[in-house]
Amino acid sequence: MNFIPAKLPGVWLIEPEPFEDERGFLARTYCEREFTEHALNTSWPQCNLTLTRQRGAIRGMHYQADPKPEIKLIRCAAGSILDVLVDVRPDSPEFGKWEGFELSEENNRMLYVPGGVAHGFQCLTPDCRVFYQMSESYVPDLARGVRWNDPAIGIKWPLEAAQVSKRDRELPFLADAL
Repeated sequence: MNFIPAKLPGVWLIEPEPFEDERGFLARTYCEREFTEHALNTSWPQCNLTLTRQRGAIRGMHYQADPKPEIKLIRCAAGSILDVLVDVRPDSPEFGKWEGFELSEENNRMLYVPGGVAHGFQCLTPDCRVFYQMSESYVPDLARGVRWNDPAIGIKWPLEAAQVSKRDRELPFLADAL
């Protein structure tokens, strides 16, 4: 696996290295030894799978607050998404900044997202399946988020927002979230 540090502190873009033959390929999507060598989380007690049917739909921007912030390992198993991260750590030099990555079933890339970074995505194709490995179990009282269209953050979504849940439309702006 190739581990590529992102602009936001603690975020890694991970590219599997497929072993190909006439049948297709095999690629590791997780290796405890390699994650340990990069000082990354190696415990994933909860895994989630989402199916988002509509192209242009947006999910996010979500994170889990202290004392149980979630570290996430995210990959797109079907379709293609723009995965967007927003640094919501008040003491971070990149606070309020965002970064986007295309994850797809073709490129097999994954994102390692540390606690304190909000996560969301927009479907670039219909019927996207996104798989998450989580470092913590979901705690509803610690669930947080920031508005996907907060002008202070200025995320440049590639498509018009086709569908956003009521919950995500009502998330606070970053200035009000912390």
